[in-house]
Amino acid sequence: MPSVDIVIPCYNHGGFLPDSVGSVLSQQIPDLRILIVDNASTDGSADVARQLASGDARIELLSRDTNQGPHASFNAGIDWARGDYFLILCADDILSPGCLARAVYALEQHREASFAFGGQLIWEADTPCPIFAPTDDPASRTIVGAEKFIPVFSLPHRPVGTGSILVRTAAQKQAGHYRPELYYTDDLEMLMRLAALGCAVRIDAIQGIRRRHGANISAANWGSWLRELEQVHAAYASFFTHEGQSLPWGPRLERQIRTNIANRAYWSAVSHRVRGLKAESIELMAFSRSLDPASGIIPPFAYWLRVENAGTFAMRRLREILARRRLPHSRGPKKGSMPQKA
Repeated sequence: MPSVDIVIPCYNHGGFLPDSVGSVLSQQIPDLRILIVDNASTDGSADVARQLASGDARIELLSRDTNQGPHASFNAGIDWARGDYFLILCADDILSPGCLARAVYALEQHREASFAFGGQLIWEADTPCPIFAPTDDPASRTIVGAEKFIPVFSLPHRPVGTGSILVRTAAQKQAGHYRPELYYTDDLEMLMRLAALGCAVRIDAIQGIRRRHGANISAANWGSWLRELEQVHAAYASFFTHEGQSLPWGPRLERQIRTNIANRAYWSAVSHRVRGLKAESIELMAFSRSLDPASGIIPPFAYWLRVENAGTFAMRRLREILARRRLPHSRGPKKGSMPQKA
């Protein structure tokens, strides 16, 4: 069976680390290696990692004396990898049972694909861990070409599961390192680069389990639509400045993506205005017009034709708006809660 290398970056998540490592070791992959990269944690994470490594020869530890940031950990893992397949798993997340076997099978069946991904399940930290019934079903699969996959993040979309992205190591080496200037959307930009090398395989199954505990890196960005859309736009700008520049359909796709993000900002501005969030609405509308001046003249109704399940999405947003109008003191999501993408 093909070999799989797993990198687990860790910073002050020592309490979560045994669950994360355990979810990897329980996978039915005979040829498996784990590299824990401790980024100068102050909570004893390195000691936890050493204990785990002492009990299993498949586990290695790279312990840093100074915090070099998450990208240094990701990139060290890329340099370390030598197996057939490669996956980055955050220390506070876990893999679902059987996910690696499903992803390996999918990539072995579709040699043209650079990576495989599936769905994710959110696990609230104060609730019991989700339990999955064991199954040998490889799950249904869909090939997603680069031209279709790359625009996904510019529109409301099903999340690409955390910890679910198994990459062909040769493709990862070719794509190169994560870019540190993209602190929050580096993973989106990397997926674009990988997709541009071939295609992706979407697995119709929960592949990763994301633990939400309020101290996630992304928590600081929840609740600010403007910040999120700005960072998504930055990821696309980086991609089309570098790898995407040479794609034959790149210029057309870049224009469409720019319009998509502008339209999302426009309708988010409308939503904020209806909820009484005037300042936020003004900022979002200004951002929309900076990307697409036409949105200041004609409302972009055509946007909804490009949104998957637009009717369901619009009704959910309407219910949220009505609920907020009945709560006049509500000023948006509480710290640590994840808003719906708009």
